[in-house]
Amino acid sequence: MAHPLLNIGLMLVCPECAAMPSLPPPNPGLYDEMFDGATPRPHCAAYADWLHGLSDEALSARQREADLLFRRHGVTFTLRDNPALDRHIPFDIVPRILPARDWALLERGLRQRLAALNAFLHDIYHDRDILRAGVIPPEQVLTNPQYQVAMHGLDLPNRVYAHVAGVDLARHSDGAFYVLEDNLCVPSGVSYMLESRKMMRRLFPELFARLDIAPVEHYASLLLSTLREASPVAQPTVVVLTPGRHNAAYFEHAFLARQMGVELVEGQDLFVQNDRVWMRTTAGPQTVDVIYRRIDDAFLDPLAFNPDSLLGVPGLLSVYRKGQVALCNAPGAGVADDKSIYPYVPDMIRFYLGQEPLLNNVQTWQLRKPDDLAYVLTRLPELVVKEVHGSGGYGMLIGPLASRAEIAEFRQRILAAPANYIAQPTLALSTCPSVVEAGLAPRHVDLRPFVLSGGDIRIVAGGLSRVAMQAGSLVVNSAQGGGAKDTWIVEGA
Repeated sequence: MAHPLLNIGLMLVCPECAAMPSLPPPNPGLYDEMFDGATPRPHCAAYADWLHGLSDEALSARQREADLLFRRHGVTFTLRDNPALDRHIPFDIVPRILPARDWALLERGLRQRLAALNAFLHDIYHDRDILRAGVIPPEQVLTNPQYQVAMHGLDLPNRVYAHVAGVDLARHSDGAFYVLEDNLCVPSGVSYMLESRKMMRRLFPELFARLDIAPVEHYASLLLSTLREASPVAQPTVVVLTPGRHNAAYFEHAFLARQMGVELVEGQDLFVQNDRVWMRTTAGPQTVDVIYRRIDDAFLDPLAFNPDSLLGVPGLLSVYRKGQVALCNAPGAGVADDKSIYPYVPDMIRFYLGQEPLLNNVQTWQLRKPDDLAYVLTRLPELVVKEVHGSGGYGMLIGPLASRAEIAEFRQRILAAPANYIAQPTLALSTCPSVVEAGLAPRHVDLRPFVLSGGDIRIVAGGLSRVAMQAGSLVVNSAQGGGAKDTWIVEGA
């Protein structure tokens, strides 16, 4: 029996499938990643031909195998509302496929964006030219909770603050990609990208032999090179600093340490002595030169930030300021991923690089501005409203999917502190066929490529495609039930 995907868009290829149970087609107003109307997109044609020959039973069996392997490998994410529970990451075995020409534009835009963001971070901790020029209101930066006074005047190698960035992108109904947000503090998700690829290679080796799919497996090697470039030491000792196994992304911390061949440490494994950071080992203390920290700024050093922190290393900031250890990402980098700063990134590109942005932002209203606030309050059922310091899909209102009571409650939250919110149009995220109980159906997806900044900017081709597992849902975050897809950049397409 031919696969039910044919009911979504391959009727011209398999007309006898018309009698099969109907599955919901993509909304005509949305962009589907695999189909253009009733026809597979050219870069998806080879995959669609292969899928046409796969039975329901074969596809279901491979999906079950993928689910079992993810569980066995411990690929999990801890839910914020139940930190004691490790949740299995839903993995969808139908890939998201992009042509190399689309990726080439995205890669150029990502390089441009991170160059500007790192220039902005260096500037605000040094001469503050962009603030004095009036491009960004000074209070937006200097009173931001993520702004770290301790970073002022500190010179970093290559002027890089955000060594690892995850930039969230969505394709709109017009077919163009837009930047949803920049993640520059401790971005996560790359382990799911790498595990997804490993899973797909195991399940579908014939496809990787047949199609020219750009690799991602070398990410850990690029990450290690980037981290080493943050230190002036010739052969620096690198460690991954984790809050511990109860952290939502602990699987990723351990995974990346293992992939890079470096130690995974907690704060209690490190100590400061003689203006150096040391790691406790069975062979005695060992100096540490680079810390890939997966801990928020506030918990890094109880002597400099939150005095109640048990996760960090007392005296760490002092050693860092003396240039005796590198922290990646740098403290204070979070200013640049605050949603109140996001609207100004195109202006940063023009100011620092003298270029027009290659990737567009989503139109954004800043509710600290009276006119923007008045406009948004009259259109809450149509818009998405986000907390400027929010993450993981929390603290947001998706107007078209919210009830009247939810909109009324959120209105009061906005009125109580309008500066804490921005609003955007409800973006029509593109869809991609995904495995569901009934067979295959379109689900909304976004894309998080990972950008590494050191002596050079490095990007593996692709990223983590996050998928909303529920029909009609626009929430793709792992913390709220979203799943993962492998992302294929098809060379020559």
